[in-house]
Amino acid sequence: MNRTRLLFFLSGICLFGCGRVENSRTNAQLSYHFDAPAAVWEETFPLGNGRIGIMPDGGVEEENFVLNEITMWSGSRQNADNPAAARSLPAIRKLLFEGRNDEAQQLVYETFVCRGEGSGRGDGADIPYGSYQLLGNLKVACSGGGDPAEVSGYRRELNLDEAVATVSFKKGETTFHREVFTSFASDLAVIRLRADTEKAIELCLSLNRPERYAVSFDGKDLQMSGRLFGGDRLTAPEGVGYGARVRAVLPLDGRQMISGDTLLVVENASEVILLVGMATDYFGTEVNRQLDSLFHAVEGKPYEQLKSEHVAAYRALFDRVKVDFGHNAEKEALPVNGRLEAFHRDGNDPSLMALYYQFGRYLLISSTRPGSLPPNLQGLWCNTVRTPWNGDYHLNINVQMNHWPVESGNLPELHLPLIEWTKQQAPSGRRTARVFYNARGWVTHVLGNVWEFTAPGEHPSWGATNTSAAWMCAHLYNHYLYSMDTTYLAEVYPFMKEAALFFTDMLVKDPRNSYAVTAPTTSPENAYVMPNGNAVCICAGSTMDNQILRELFQNVIDAAGLLNVDSDFAEVLASKRAELMPTTVAPDGRIMEWLEPFVESEPHHRHVSHLYGLYPANEISPDRTPLLAEAARKTLAVRGDESTGWSMAWKVNFWARLRDGEHAYKLLTDLLTPCMQTGFNYVKGGGTYPNLFCAHPPFQIDGNFGGSAGIAEMLVQSQNGYIEFLPALPAAWANGSFSGLRVQGGGEVNARWENGHCRKIGLKALAEGAFRIKLPEDMLDITVVLNGKSASCPVSEGILTVRLQPEDLLEIRFPATESPA
Repeated sequence: MNRTRLLFFLSGICLFGCGRVENSRTNAQLSYHFDAPAAVWEETFPLGNGRIGIMPDGGVEEENFVLNEITMWSGSRQNADNPAAARSLPAIRKLLFEGRNDEAQQLVYETFVCRGEGSGRGDGADIPYGSYQLLGNLKVACSGGGDPAEVSGYRRELNLDEAVATVSFKKGETTFHREVFTSFASDLAVIRLRADTEKAIELCLSLNRPERYAVSFDGKDLQMSGRLFGGDRLTAPEGVGYGARVRAVLPLDGRQMISGDTLLVVENASEVILLVGMATDYFGTEVNRQLDSLFHAVEGKPYEQLKSEHVAAYRALFDRVKVDFGHNAEKEALPVNGRLEAFHRDGNDPSLMALYYQFGRYLLISSTRPGSLPPNLQGLWCNTVRTPWNGDYHLNINVQMNHWPVESGNLPELHLPLIEWTKQQAPSGRRTARVFYNARGWVTHVLGNVWEFTAPGEHPSWGATNTSAAWMCAHLYNHYLYSMDTTYLAEVYPFMKEAALFFTDMLVKDPRNSYAVTAPTTSPENAYVMPNGNAVCICAGSTMDNQILRELFQNVIDAAGLLNVDSDFAEVLASKRAELMPTTVAPDGRIMEWLEPFVESEPHHRHVSHLYGLYPANEISPDRTPLLAEAARKTLAVRGDESTGWSMAWKVNFWARLRDGEHAYKLLTDLLTPCMQTGFNYVKGGGTYPNLFCAHPPFQIDGNFGGSAGIAEMLVQSQNGYIEFLPALPAAWANGSFSGLRVQGGGEVNARWENGHCRKIGLKALAEGAFRIKLPEDMLDITVVLNGKSASCPVSEGILTVRLQPEDLLEIRFPATESPA
């Protein structure tokens, strides 16, 4: 029944912030702590400013600071394109179309792979592919202040509100306090050590890393420098150059000296400030020149100024969003490892979820920034020269998941490094498209690094997926959907168009069903069982490929229309889109993963790629495609909840899109399961390490970002052309509020709710346009305020529509509801 009515009422003036979370900076909501030093790296605190990172372990007698710089990559550019691949392509396709998939897979394994060693099966540090590596370790040995056996009152805390880590303890009669941050203003790491007893601080500082380094002292600073392996021992033995510099500042008393040219010693100090600079020449600027500039800029600045400038620059990003799900003071007082254990037992800790959401935003702010690189598989934190999976950019979900919370979490500028990185892959991707597929446009596969590697990986079971560029283009367009900036859209449109152009050439008709298919391809990273019993990964077409391509083609069509260009090409894409196999329900009621209802060789596989159309895309919807939504629900039920960390985070978003807040919440609680396993586990065992890093295992940061995105998805959704508040609210968050989340169409929203029902919602327009808001079914008697004045808005079928100009503020108030019995 179509109900249209005009709402009109009188209301007092109310500001947009009425529905916002109170700006109370409480430790319970925005910090976590330990009561002992870190015993393992996964207990240390991650600090970063988007370029450099530092991880202190809080040791009493000796503290280690792991140093990171986002461009610290071994390896170099290489030609990994394999000319033999295109010659075998017709034979591979013929075998696939004849149902001889296992034979096709064997041929793919023999010919349709990159030239060279690829990623080295995830151990690429000493081959051209390279690896992300730690810069080094700063060790601070502390010998002053009494008997180590008399340590008491130890507390180590990470404050997300300020992006500052602290340590305090009492040793003998002296209280020591340390403070660490990676400055968002001065681009240096800053460490402050204080004691309440005069001249009680005695330090010995050293720098090291596992290989390829030299330490020196220039009369003022302790320095470490070197060059990473360049990828080829004959032609490119020397790669990225790097440097670290440590300067000790003594503002009160004490003296410093050098010992053996490699140790910096400080004696009889009451306060020491260590300035730590890090740099590489990856972007072409000489390392010492960068370090000189950084240190020159802070000459004469007192610590208080360094810190206040840092906090102000950081909060300009972090303070945009607030969330509040309630409090449990007893749980909030626990050390975080104990807090995770307590939550695992009874779940009664609502602010832990708010903390986890904000921790994801904190990690994003800390691990990337405009002009830098996107966060890799570990953000920017690692503690080895052989980072798991090379710390690279896996493009079959992982780097994409890293950016799921960017737009909704009101950090749109942090999408720019990924957007620029994507554009930089295009030249190499054009060569790969031509050499492997005889196709125009550009393509990339699963592996990505800082050296424009776009060829298929060395093992086709996971490396042959060829829709990665198409998926990356979804991020290019998504940034537009949240900003409505057509100038930006015009800049990225050529890359979207070329990615689509590749598939107009690459798609071939499957003679068995007349569908246009990608061949060869996979459904990452799963395998199916053929009638002869063989487990096979390679296929012709996959559901995920079809969903991604429908999305890509439609986005290019829409962008071309908005920019008034390429109408003929848009018609070609519309025709190609119609030739793809639609998302199909198998006889068992689940979404088919391949073109045929094959049986999975691993029914509980961590990838659920055939639900790409549910999330992050919007092909499957409870409103528009209820049968597919029900099939997706059954698919998830059979796949199961238990998995690796990032997989559980993905499932949070799936269940949120299905508007099942209880199941989404259940997956969040699973994601927060305490974990200490650090070896590789591709099946299950995922959860959260004590420092709140996500456990694949080992550490993989995408689970943190996917979990944060899922929480936002439970609070507000906008992918259906209207804004829906609290679409998947669990009972555990019966009362709460949020502010600052962003929605498609160019809006920023807030909400406050009680007993599971909205009391107030707000919308701030960031772009001109018509905004549609879905009202709760049982709450149509509402009060509307626009820019502080009463307003009337049309409502049709429960959707309120209002046209706003930039900076307009809309608020909707709902009547109070009775508490449930």
